[in-house]
Amino acid sequence: MRIMPPRYLLRDRPNPNLLSLVVPAYNEEEAIPLLRSRLQSVMKELPCAAEVVVVNDGSSDNTLAVLINWANDDSRIKVIGLARNFGHQAAVTAGLDQALGEAIVVLDSDLQDPPEVIPLMLAKYREGYDVVYGRRTSRDGETIFKRFTAWLFYRLMKWFVYEELPSDAGDFRLVSRQCVESLKAMRESHRFLRGMIAWVGFAQTFVDYERAPRAAGSTKYPLLKMLKFAWTAAVSFSPIPLRLSLAAGVLVAIGGFAYEIFALIHAMIVHDTVPGWASVITVTCVIGSAILISIGILGEYIARIFEATKGRPLYIISTSVNVAGHRTPDQQQSISSPAATPPVI
Repeated sequence: MRIMPPRYLLRDRPNPNLLSLVVPAYNEEEAIPLLRSRLQSVMKELPCAAEVVVVNDGSSDNTLAVLINWANDDSRIKVIGLARNFGHQAAVTAGLDQALGEAIVVLDSDLQDPPEVIPLMLAKYREGYDVVYGRRTSRDGETIFKRFTAWLFYRLMKWFVYEELPSDAGDFRLVSRQCVESLKAMRESHRFLRGMIAWVGFAQTFVDYERAPRAAGSTKYPLLKMLKFAWTAAVSFSPIPLRLSLAAGVLVAIGGFAYEIFALIHAMIVHDTVPGWASVITVTCVIGSAILISIGILGEYIARIFEATKGRPLYIISTSVNVAGHRTPDQQQSISSPAATPPVI
């Protein structure tokens, strides 16, 4: 667990001149009006100016139209429309790339991350912390199975992937401009922002909050998608799955050895086996299973290396409102070095 820096090492600072709120949205046309009302109320009480960067992640409903109407009514609202659904982590990255604030808060559009917690995060920011994440103390409106799988996910990520990863904390957090600039330099295609923010370091702390039920609509992270996200986090952020394949191979070998003893007993004492059956079964169990497990996990890493070497942008913007001359870090890199070779992995 990360040890908090001593208070005397932190330097007090004023509120940011501009606070950016980054909000990814996917098929949230029912929740956006409620989000608009809540954010307008919170922004009135903030001790600094604020902007909202809403990223429409290729929604198939009327989310984009609702967002454009909101942006037309309020110049503080920036709307980024992605060309298709690139995923939650890519949408958050797009918002971070376009945010101009000295401090940036990432929150979901379904209002399970209450905007009213933002002033508490700002208070920690003024104390000198560069990252202030929201730690969930409760998860209202979710089933026991959902709460258990979420609890298990964070513990497994912390124990087996990255020990500095905070438990019970999603993407709802405040990050300083210095931290965001460090994140913008990390353009890996398979992104796990929670781990990346923990990895870059800087002074980090938390504020507790109660996670509310969804304001409207249905969850965009069913079990299968959560499992896929967990696998992406594990494979893209740690070599441990490769090591687990070695451990699995060892366990299979032990099981095969035990079964070999069983087969030999039947072949030599009981005499109820076909000649050659014991050796074939033993070799098949020990070698075949271990090789298949290892090749499968190794293939996952090779596939991700292959995708990374393509150098494709993390997202493509098709629509923008109240955004002047948007340019992603990928485009800036290609302009400054047009003959740049793909990164070496």
